[in-house]
Amino acid sequence: MDCSPQARIATGVLEGEWKNGIAAFLGIPFAAAPVGANRFAAPRPAPPWDGVRRATEFGSAPPQPRRESEDDDWLNLAVWTPDPGARGLPVLVWISGGAYLQCSTANPHHDGRILAAGGAVVVSVNYRVGAEGWAHLPGYPDNRGLLDQIAALRWVRENIAAFGGAPDNVAVFGQSSGAGSVAALLVMPRAAGLFDRAIVQSLPGTYFTSELAAEVTGRILAELDPSLAPEQLAEVSPQRLTTAVTQMSEELLPTMAARWGPVAYTPTPFSPVVDGEILPVTPWEGLAAGPANQVPMLLGHVRDEGRLLAARLGPAEDAAVDQMINSLAPAADAARYRADFPELAAAELREVALGDWLMRMPTLKLAEAAHRGRVPVWLSELCWGHGPGGAAHTLDALLVFGTADIFGEVTTAGSAKVEEYRRLSELMRTEYLTFAATGDPGWSRFDPDRRATRIYGTDPSVRPYPEQRSQAIWSGHRYPAMDRLTTVAG
Repeated sequence: MDCSPQARIATGVLEGEWKNGIAAFLGIPFAAAPVGANRFAAPRPAPPWDGVRRATEFGSAPPQPRRESEDDDWLNLAVWTPDPGARGLPVLVWISGGAYLQCSTANPHHDGRILAAGGAVVVSVNYRVGAEGWAHLPGYPDNRGLLDQIAALRWVRENIAAFGGAPDNVAVFGQSSGAGSVAALLVMPRAAGLFDRAIVQSLPGTYFTSELAAEVTGRILAELDPSLAPEQLAEVSPQRLTTAVTQMSEELLPTMAARWGPVAYTPTPFSPVVDGEILPVTPWEGLAAGPANQVPMLLGHVRDEGRLLAARLGPAEDAAVDQMINSLAPAADAARYRADFPELAAAELREVALGDWLMRMPTLKLAEAAHRGRVPVWLSELCWGHGPGGAAHTLDALLVFGTADIFGEVTTAGSAKVEEYRRLSELMRTEYLTFAATGDPGWSRFDPDRRATRIYGTDPSVRPYPEQRSQAIWSGHRYPAMDRLTTVAG
């Protein structure tokens, strides 16, 4: 493989590079730079180029906290393929998480080479995050981050054959806020027909009404300049806007529980907006009704979803923990949590309740909604972990990518853990690739009676859903779009 790999796509010829037997094409624009008149608009087509474009460096990431953008071409993607000359390889399109505030194709934990070596074309997408992608702005479309992802999926349909991929066998794959994006795409008419499978890991239960999203934007404007009108936001530099969002998230957001409810316990003031047009309904409502995009789904969450989130909240005093749990939703009753989890101290109880509300129960309920909508669905839970984080949020994605130990994170836990990691990572990757290729990961489908769940642990198994105590507590909750509370924050 002495010659550099090339691919001819609709906008021109690309030249990538070989690394460890995988061809990588980086920094490929799939839409025009979202600046100037395009700043808060829906994405527009990428311009063509003459000659051969080098595609050996990652493209600039979108504006986000503590990261400088090198240029304005944020809407770019990366492709890894085992054979650009192949035909019909399954395609995995990765939409990374990051609290709707961060994403970067250059994240080494999301490097697609190991996945691609399993026989798939892997695509990683940059999309607008923070206020650029999610702020509610009069005169501009909501959910610009989702519109960017749709533009990238259209690019995949039109161009992926040039990299050996099958345009009619595309799995879209996301974790955390990336999973929130994938779940939204499943019920968006504009995304219909753009992908054939969906993988959702650790789905957040937060989708906003337009009213809540508008109030969040108002607080960001106040952080910038109290006299600034929403239509003037395009005059504010991306760096200054990102700084204002970061300050608001770190200083104001934790104080807003009386007005914004449990959003205050999360690290982000953004979520997809159920605007009735671009995103017409929540994923749970849309899937239960029979979605526009009726594709097989692989869903999963980790056991210790709330551990890292709860650690941000400081000391756990009994009264404060009870108050927080009671504020999560009508279904979340602190007294019942204490009765059903008598072995847990206050800090552990807070962790379980937060993880249930934000990630575990939304994922389970999406599986239930998909089954009601007659969508084939499979469910998993990661119960393996290393170190104090346990089976921590994001670990499932790193196991699938095979990157959980790239900086020695698992090695520090000892050789036995490293061997467990290698076996489990290979198993998860194989089953995810099998799902991407065939629409079936190889274990029993989920249904509300048997609740078959793939348990990824030291001894992997398939058995009934293990979090039955939490499931019983949340059985009546429906995850509507989150709105402002009537109580005014003091």
